[in-house]
Amino acid sequence: MAVELPYTSEQLQAMDLSTERLPRHIAIIMDGNGRWAQNRGLPRIEGHRRGVQSVRTVVEECARLGIEQLTLYCFSSENWKRPRPELDLLMSLLNSYVVAEREEIMRQDIQFTTIGRTDRISQKILKEVNKTISMSENNPGMRLCLALDYGARDELVSAMKLIAEKVQTGELNADEIDEETISNHLYTAGMNDPDLVIRTAGEMRISNFLLWQISYAELWVTDILWPDFRQPELFTALKDFAGRDRRFGGLNK
Repeated sequence: MAVELPYTSEQLQAMDLSTERLPRHIAIIMDGNGRWAQNRGLPRIEGHRRGVQSVRTVVEECARLGIEQLTLYCFSSENWKRPRPELDLLMSLLNSYVVAEREEIMRQDIQFTTIGRTDRISQKILKEVNKTISMSENNPGMRLCLALDYGARDELVSAMKLIAEKVQTGELNADEIDEETISNHLYTAGMNDPDLVIRTAGEMRISNFLLWQISYAELWVTDILWPDFRQPELFTALKDFAGRDRRFGGLNK
């Protein structure tokens, strides 16, 4: 498949988008796969399979737009509560995705990475995930980050333990702990915080996703179910973001 060239400034202007008003980092809570399938009388897994097509579209469009990072909430720490057959199929889809998309990730100069726990995911899948991470680590393009077995509270607890250990060993003074210290001990250390959080399927909640990192992010919620989310919905979110007045607690002059 031919690589789509990045959008030119003229193309963006024609689509009523501006490079200067695009978010640097977009995070997406991809919701509604099961409902999409149930509405059509299909097994839930068919919704997850269709959702992979939306992932491909959004990744490609964000790369063409020059977005610095796209973080996708793929599998939460709470998702382990789902039935074993669904879990097995979700893990199989994950494995298939990191293998099947590897060539395209390299072709588009995307840097692939993940956040979340790794101790509960099979070594077979982790091997493929880590292979894609290693192959793409020097790519200069957009960073694609998959949140896998991720929970924000678990992330914060892990960070607090690491900081406490450093205080206990004398590596860190308790009086020196500040926001930067905490940020540097999260899974997302070294990443910019999201500017825009998109949630599909109309749910008005964060669902334990990047609680620390999205303190000043703009939220955009759509009733569209994730398997139906494509370029028009993404561009609508970006246009809405561009029109937001982001003051970060201050006042515009």
